[in-house]
Amino acid sequence: MRSDDGQPIRIEDYRPTDFVLHEVEMTVRLFEGHADVAASLTLERRVGTAPAAPLVLDGDELSLVSLALDGNALDASSFDASPDRLEVRDLPATGRFDLEIATRLAPETNTKLMGLYRSNGIWCTQCEAEGFRRITYFLDRPDVLATYHVRLEADRASAPVLLANGNPTASGDLGEGRHFAVWHDPHPKPSYLFALVAGDLDVLTDDFTTASGAAVDLAIYTEKGLASRATYAMDALKRSMRWDETRFGREYDLTVFNIVAISDFNMGAMENKGLNVFNHRYVLLDPDTATDADYAGVETVIAHEYFHNWTGNRITCRDWFQLCLKEGLTVYRDQEFSADERSRAVKRIASVHGLKAQQFPEDQGPLQHPVRPTRYREINNFYTATVYEKGAELVRMIATILGEARFRSGMDLYFARHDGEAATIEDFLRCFEEAGDADLSQFALWYHQAGTPTLTVSETYSDRRLVLRLDQDLQRGAAGTGTEPMHIPVRFGLVGRDGKDWTIAPMAGGAEIEGDVIHLTTRSAELVFEGLGERPLVSVLRGFSAPVTLQFEQSDEDRLALARLDPDAFSRWRVLTDLVGEHLRAGAMRVAAGEPPRFEPRIVEALLACAADERLEPALRAQMIAIPGEAEIARLVGTNVDPEAVHTARETALTALAGQGASLFGRLRETLAEDGPFSPDAASVGRRTLRNALLLPLSIAAGRAELAASAFAAADNMTDRLTAITVLAHRFPDDTRTAQALDAFFERYRSDALVLDKWFTLQATAPFPGAVEAVERLTDHPQFHLANPNRARALIGGLASGNQRAFNRADGAGYRLVAKLLASLDALNPQTSARLATAFRSWRSFEPGRQALARDALLTLAARDDLSRDLADIVDRTLA
Repeated sequence: MRSDDGQPIRIEDYRPTDFVLHEVEMTVRLFEGHADVAASLTLERRVGTAPAAPLVLDGDELSLVSLALDGNALDASSFDASPDRLEVRDLPATGRFDLEIATRLAPETNTKLMGLYRSNGIWCTQCEAEGFRRITYFLDRPDVLATYHVRLEADRASAPVLLANGNPTASGDLGEGRHFAVWHDPHPKPSYLFALVAGDLDVLTDDFTTASGAAVDLAIYTEKGLASRATYAMDALKRSMRWDETRFGREYDLTVFNIVAISDFNMGAMENKGLNVFNHRYVLLDPDTATDADYAGVETVIAHEYFHNWTGNRITCRDWFQLCLKEGLTVYRDQEFSADERSRAVKRIASVHGLKAQQFPEDQGPLQHPVRPTRYREINNFYTATVYEKGAELVRMIATILGEARFRSGMDLYFARHDGEAATIEDFLRCFEEAGDADLSQFALWYHQAGTPTLTVSETYSDRRLVLRLDQDLQRGAAGTGTEPMHIPVRFGLVGRDGKDWTIAPMAGGAEIEGDVIHLTTRSAELVFEGLGERPLVSVLRGFSAPVTLQFEQSDEDRLALARLDPDAFSRWRVLTDLVGEHLRAGAMRVAAGEPPRFEPRIVEALLACAADERLEPALRAQMIAIPGEAEIARLVGTNVDPEAVHTARETALTALAGQGASLFGRLRETLAEDGPFSPDAASVGRRTLRNALLLPLSIAAGRAELAASAFAAADNMTDRLTAITVLAHRFPDDTRTAQALDAFFERYRSDALVLDKWFTLQATAPFPGAVEAVERLTDHPQFHLANPNRARALIGGLASGNQRAFNRADGAGYRLVAKLLASLDALNPQTSARLATAFRSWRSFEPGRQALARDALLTLAARDDLSRDLADIVDRTLA
């Protein structure tokens, strides 16, 4: 094992900085091959700090050129400088002073894509979480807020566009082909929100008038020739701005709002104040190159980053342990926006599906951590589903517990009280307690206790009397946190056989009920309903009102009835999906034990009934008939998982659905045929979603590639085209038409990086053992570039996270290949390698042979002495 001097950061060690930073003035001069940065920091010794205490600033691979205090060069004896640290002594005991720091950077060789780097001729920054220290020595932490005044200088021909945070204040010519631009951000911000972009960019412009009448100039900058594909992103931005005014009373606060889309970017996007920088996959769209899922993703991410203007920028985090305060809260806000813009039920299903696919495995494995961690070694590794998605669920539970009016009052108080501050989770919760007249002390355990609670529900009915019993249990996991009972809001309903909710209240119970929400605050509680004319159908956890694992031993008959009758659309999906999942789990375990696979015909009949139910919107019908993926089935099996048995069980279900539903699906697909031009509106998306969901079972029923090949040839948009080629590649890999389609797809889009990512991914995710060798061959493809995060995620992530069967191949080839590729990637981009390595998180859930092979691959990585701190942290925790 390599040595690592990095010490964990602990929340209990937090204390304010010894010096207060007031203002930052920067001049960044960009040249071919290097950049010169001059930063002037206006500082003051914090009251109570020892007069002789030195100023210690963070750095990361920096080269110090000069250092001055109030305009006078400092003697070398008064400071110590290394690439990672600058200590300055003999500073004034009182009053403000200016520390002037000059550094020289090499953006062209910065493959980590953190700090200032150059991509495709464009200079760009990424400073969250700790990238600013790669630009200049700094108090690089989120609780250090200052105003910024930034001057950019560059060659006009190579960088006619010069952007930074805030509002533009001046620009002009410098002679000799160079020019400058000055930007001022009046809102104090932490360094992680600093941004600059310079290059030869295209732009799409628009404008927006706020509710109070202020004019805002909007611009989306793209690489050359791509601005026309930003039209939908601009529309999503304007809708987001209006929605935030209406829903949360938040207006925009600068005269300009700029977005820049670039191809080499570690994250999805970054909310830098007034200058959002995006991975171009979340900006660039048109029907020929983007799927309906891409349109939804752009809408969500555009909204998310804009909403950060208040939940993250105007109010930021005291320290990185509070990361969920900005990310979880903002995910909740973007989910609500999408729900209002599209279908609330379908959006909720998508959110819960993502939570179960990404966060639940994280909660159940070696990378488990609470929503608010108490220690970390590498903060980049805590941008996780637990912080984002589970963090959003916690905000949603607060809204459920308090109700809409009190929740809005709490948000209003939070904005009013903490604007311009770096806040904590305690600050956030206190606002809801005061505005909502509530005690959230027990609820706060959700932030501190890691793991997914199990909610067990049972019912007994006799003599017109229904008794509901609820139990909660939380097992201690890898994080080693507490297991105390938490406040679990359980939204429920009693459904009559006519499909209507009853409004009867319990006569007795051990839990408080407000409206349709049971507040479970003890380990167990019973609710008694008297005088019932018949036994109702019990609908629980409506809207997934808490992120728990539900165990409810309802009969199959009751669940099938709820799938038809429940007035709550989400619950109809949940109960049917859970039933299908249980049968798939049982099927996989039977196959692993050497028994023949089978799938219940009556469940297939229920799925077909949902497909045919025209009372449901098409997108919801598509969700209802979707068979859970292999990774989800493996999670349900839990231990001693055999991926081949899981694959067989799922194939059996798909074959049964295809065989029984072929006639219905064929008629339905014809009725859903589009008769007009492509539109990304919700109704059109729903029809396409259902129509495309039918292509796979129809192709399985036919047993040949004709239908998918015809669909591919006839497709006039990327949604249909990608669906068809995926069916070909994943079901008929040896058919000549599959090879022809893959070649045609490549030739059509060989110059479009975003679409080629899809081409790499659909091959990496083909559910065949041979996908391992296919991925290895593709790493030698001329269009595969390991240094590009999108391309690395498309191919390596496609295999490791999107192809359970191949990645977990019985001979360990998938593990070995991914480990080898991660080692190569780590030398270029530690952040991306670490995130891809989380695919190993569930290795202990597989049967012993695969466990041993996965462990060997991880140990091989761990034994390297050149691993980055990012990747080493993930590997070590995964092995622990």
